[in-house]
This record gives sequence, structure tokens and C-alpha cells, in this order.
Amino acid sequence: MNVQDLDSTARALVAEGKGILAADETVPTLTKRFDALKIVSTEDSRRDYREMFCTTPGAAAFISGMIMYDETIRQKSAGGTPLADVLTKQGILPGIKVDTGAKTLAGSPDEKITEGLDGLRERLKEYRALGARFAKWRAVIRIGETIPSPRCVSANAHALARYATLCQEQGLVPIVEPEVLMDGAHTLERCENVTGFVLHSVFHALFEQGVRLEGMLLKPNMVISGKDCPKQASVQEVATATLRCLRRHVPAAVPGIVFLSGGQPSVTATAHLDAINRLGGPKPWAISFSYGRALQDVALETWHGKKENLKAAQQAFHYRAKCNSAAAAGRYTDGMEREAVGR
Repeated sequence: MNVQDLDSTARALVAEGKGILAADETVPTLTKRFDALKIVSTEDSRRDYREMFCTTPGAAAFISGMIMYDETIRQKSAGGTPLADVLTKQGILPGIKVDTGAKTLAGSPDEKITEGLDGLRERLKEYRALGARFAKWRAVIRIGETIPSPRCVSANAHALARYATLCQEQGLVPIVEPEVLMDGAHTLERCENVTGFVLHSVFHALFEQGVRLEGMLLKPNMVISGKDCPKQASVQEVATATLRCLRRHVPAAVPGIVFLSGGQPSVTATAHLDAINRLGGPKPWAISFSYGRALQDVALETWHGKKENLKAAQQAFHYRAKCNSAAAAGRYTDGMEREAVGR
């Protein structure tokens, strides 16, 4: 482990005004999104789609890193250059998703445990050789009347910590992603309580496994009302509850927090990020984004699998990234969305 390299990479990923593009959807997930737009999903069409983001002119002004899927990091551009090298030349750090998905937790059919630790050391060595400089592992926590159970949270926290230790051993910055899902009818208060419990458990496990906090990033959910909750919290309420929860449970040694969008509409995710950054008081970490669909959706719809739409799709992605960059600095405004519509 080169401590200085880990720390500098972690800081580079949360450089001022920059965030991370999560483009690590599995083949079945991306195929489902393609099917909805009647785009044929093939290895080449998926490559063309991901390459669209890798080659967007000026994206490096707002995007510090891109999380790739196993298929993508092994692919070459249409011009024959490995996509990881394309990103590096753009000034964007290549990353890789390394978990193998959430499976049913034994004895608790309503809860999930993320798998992928078997053989992870060897896979990380290979990904490092392929150009990856950071990695991601996602744990999934669902809120219900009697869940999450302590054993579900503990098992996922332990897996996240073991993954993070292995990443740092191999010179990769781990992004630790404990996602409390927004599915359900839970209140904002219930989400805050569960998120706090999860974060407490995760950082306890990270400490036990000897993870260097300065060489990692946290990718949490925002504290929001469940999608089916009758009372939806306002943008300001979400920001206040989220920052309060982070202050209580995330050590100051962590260099950055990069939120997941978690199914929020693109504009809503941007507004929430901006509101969090506008709040006063101590924020010992950089607060930015690691969005997937909140950055991709407009570009995907614009592209529609057609070469003639490539430039327009890249412009759509660039503008979405620009809006989130502004939000990461607390300088986003509604006028930026109106400007986008008028373009």
C-alpha cells in the first residue's frame, strides 16, 4: 500500500467542483434500459454508449472519475484504445465496480447481503493492471416495519470493510457504498435513524479492519422520505437531516462524501446536493456526487442508440455534469435548468 498515492487519489476524486460518474450497470440492467428505448443491447452498442461519456469534450472539468463495469474496463474504443486509457488521457480517473451483486440474506428473505469477496484480491490486482485507480462496492439496506435487522447491517458492514482493506492493499481507493433504499413508506425521521445506525456500524467495521480513512471515500444515500410516504420532505428538510446525520457518524478523516442519487429524478438530486452544500456549519469533508442515472438519463434518451445523436447526447451529459458541479460548490440555481431547456 502506498499511503501517499491512496490519499492523493482520494482527494483528486473530490477535487473542488468535481464528482464521479457511476456507469457501472451490469449487462442485464443496462439491457433493460436499452429495451425501454428499443435500443438493441450488444457488446458493441454498450461500448458505444459508455464511450460516449469517456469522450465527451470538456467533461473532465466536472467529472473526476468514472466507475466502470467489468465488461467496459476490458473494452477498447472504436479507435482501438482501451477505454480506461481514453479516460486517463481526458484527465478522468478510471474506477471499477467489484461486488458481484446483492443476494438474499440467509434466514431473512426480505434482506440482502452483497457478495463478491471470494477471489477479490486477484481480481483487484487484474483491475489495477487494466488501469483502475479506485473501486466501488455497494451494500443494500431496505427499510421495513421490522427491518433492517442488526445482523443484516453487521454482515454488510463487515463485507464493506473487508473489501476496503483489500482495495487499499492493492493500491486502489475504495468507495464504500452503504445504500439505505428509498423504497417504502418510511418517514424522513425513520430514514435518518436507520442511516445513522448503518453508518455507525460501517465505520466501526472499517476501524476493526484497519482501513485508512484518509484513503477512502463514502458513497451514502441522502436522508429522504420513502417514495410511498404520504408526507414528502422538502429540499431544505432533506439537506438539514442529511448533514446532521453525517456530522454525527462520519469521521472528519474521510476526505470526501460522494452521494448516490438512489432513484431520485435528476433535477431533484442536484437540488438536494446544492442545498446540503449551502448549509452553514462545519463540513470537514468535501461533499459531492457519484451519480448514475441522474447523470445518464437525459444523455441516454437523447442518444437513443443513433450515431447522429452522439454530439447532442454528449452536450446533454456535459450540461448535467455542469449543474452537479455547481451544486457541489453550492452555486446551483433553477435558472441553470431553464438555460438547459432553452439550449
